[in-house]
Amino acid sequence: MTNRRNEISPGKPRQRVQVSLPDGRIFAGPVDTPLNEFLRTAYTDRDNPPVAAIVDGTLRELAWPVATDAAVEPIFVSDSDGMRIYCRSLSFLLIVAAHDLYPEAHVFVDYSVPYGGYFCRVEERDMFSTEELAKLKEHMRRLVSDDLPIERLRATVPEAAEIFAERGEHDKVHLLEDVQDDHVHLYSLNGFSDYSYGYMVATTGVLHTFTLESFSDGFILRFPRREDPTRLLPAQKFTELRRVFNEYGEWLDAVGIRNVASLNEAIRSGRIEEVVLVSEALHEQRIAEIASTLARRHDAKHRLVFIAGPSSSGKTTFSKRLAVQLVANGIHPYPLGMDNYFIPRAKLEARGGEIDFDSLSALDIEYFQEQLHSLLSGKEVTLPRYDFKNGEREEGDRIKLKPDQLLIVEGIHGLNPKLLQGFADGEVFRIFVSALTQLNLDSHNRVSTTDTRLIRRIVRDAVYRGYPAEKTLEMWDNVRRGEKQNIFPYQEQADVMFNSALAYELSVLKPLVEPLLLQIRSPLQRIEAERLLAFLRWFDPYTSERIPGNSLLREFVGGSTLRDFTPSLLLTRGE
Repeated sequence: MTNRRNEISPGKPRQRVQVSLPDGRIFAGPVDTPLNEFLRTAYTDRDNPPVAAIVDGTLRELAWPVATDAAVEPIFVSDSDGMRIYCRSLSFLLIVAAHDLYPEAHVFVDYSVPYGGYFCRVEERDMFSTEELAKLKEHMRRLVSDDLPIERLRATVPEAAEIFAERGEHDKVHLLEDVQDDHVHLYSLNGFSDYSYGYMVATTGVLHTFTLESFSDGFILRFPRREDPTRLLPAQKFTELRRVFNEYGEWLDAVGIRNVASLNEAIRSGRIEEVVLVSEALHEQRIAEIASTLARRHDAKHRLVFIAGPSSSGKTTFSKRLAVQLVANGIHPYPLGMDNYFIPRAKLEARGGEIDFDSLSALDIEYFQEQLHSLLSGKEVTLPRYDFKNGEREEGDRIKLKPDQLLIVEGIHGLNPKLLQGFADGEVFRIFVSALTQLNLDSHNRVSTTDTRLIRRIVRDAVYRGYPAEKTLEMWDNVRRGEKQNIFPYQEQADVMFNSALAYELSVLKPLVEPLLLQIRSPLQRIEAERLLAFLRWFDPYTSERIPGNSLLREFVGGSTLRDFTPSLLLTRGE
């Protein structure tokens, strides 16, 4: 071995640092140069700019000063983390611009819309007029054109509370009462400071793809999808989805929970038991209403119900609770699982490429439709049973429906019109189930409906499948891609939507998911885990022991009395 000691000598602090990029390029600059300056030099594509970076395995904002040589992997707007940062920063830009022009208005960022955007409300004054909204949009564009810095500031908790109290933002003041640290980080733009539980872009100049659109009693802040960050998708009708969000807002009012601070107060005061009971009663009331609707339309031509929804929406428990309500109405449903109609794995592999069970093409549609028609015409049918271990479709129960028996089919493709070709309009009743969270941290910081479902899935995968959180997170992007392609485009075709979100659920899920997230070691998955932990820190924990056994939440935390529930009335086997 060569002795290199003669080559070693004392060194002096360097005045320049190097940034190494994944493509092999290396850029050098003065010590403490913001990361943004390096990446702006390296990546000049205005349509898909970097908005953050992974530096030596840690997610960093682009304002971060580079003090030593570093390996840097840029995060672009087209990445999932990048689009989250873009949307969060765009919301902040909106709040700042609104405060500049209409300081008396309190803009409330409420919920997401399916084609890329946030529905926003205005409080403390009338909704913005068409002219005022146009001025607001123009002012936002001016702030973008000026390419202003968004600065991250350190403030003591009393200092932050004073800022929010002066603006009348009491939801933020109450939330700060729970902070254990002596300081928080605020973001500042154009003299306006606010809190955010996630990172922001370094400057406003990258936030150029957006618009504002009037909508009903509010407006929509439009933003692009990460698949094409250069354009806004065409607006779509979301009448039923809006009805569900409005209904959930009424549910939150009924239990007196409008933000995380009020949920935490309910836990500490002991009022949480009432919140749980009323929340569950509202779910049961809605399920009973859907069952009554089915009972009213039930006849020989209306015996087919499809239940669809994204991952971890609670479809299984909803289906069983609906079945119980139908039995109470004198209707005897039979449950049919769409997953049993997958094409055998060997045939799927013969097609080439990766097998995608979330795709409609993985289903044997012709066979499925043939069995549906046979069952509804009173014929005896041998149902398939798909074995996911060996990828084979085996023979299952042999059944024959009674003349008045309802067929409930659960599967992610239940709203896809290609699946129901040959059935007359009105013959099929479609139900869409999802966890449409509307309980936000405060008026400006949303809790994503997708994050609620992801946390549900992490807990469920650990409880029932023994999966580590890391594995669930690794699969999540593919799950989301399948949902966008195969589920969400058809959600407005549902006859009824059911919102499975519960006002108190994140407080129950928090103590179950935090230990799972803290075990993650993979650098990429660790970044996602830290993001989830960052917003969960605001929730007080609540025990799952007091959750009713038939709650939809039990499908994820365990202990469901409906897990193996199949009433005898639901099974009518062939003679």
